[in-house]
Amino acid sequence: MKNNIHLTHKFVEYIPDKLDDGVVYVSMKFATAVHKCCCGCGCEVVTPLSPSGWQLSYDGESISLRPSIGNWGFPCKSHYWIKNDAVKWAGKWSTKENYEDRTANHKSRPEKNTVDKTTVCSKPKRKL
Repeated sequence: MKNNIHLTHKFVEYIPDKLDDGVVYVSMKFATAVHKCCCGCGCEVVTPLSPSGWQLSYDGESISLRPSIGNWGFPCKSHYWIKNDAVKWAGKWSTKENYEDRTANHKSRPEKNTVDKTTVCSKPKRKL
């Protein structure tokens, strides 16, 4: 894991086909934030924004996302927070901790058909 990672953010209407490293793309129109995994594996991390899911805060200069980004479905299994455009690494979770968190989050969500924190590595094949 890379230490001291500073991100930038871009507010966009549509998420671009090609994501730049170190950039969090935020589409308010589609209530989604997308970035490449901060560990450097290249997987695309999609965080749907909702009152019971990820929440974005913007202080006029930087963004923060909460809760943490747990990439349990990625080969890297990275886990971090994005706070004030900076990556704060969190500890690795055991399979049991991951299951308990996912189960608790699923039960606490009032909406049906919501996306849980489990993500699958997406490295889209794009035409060059």
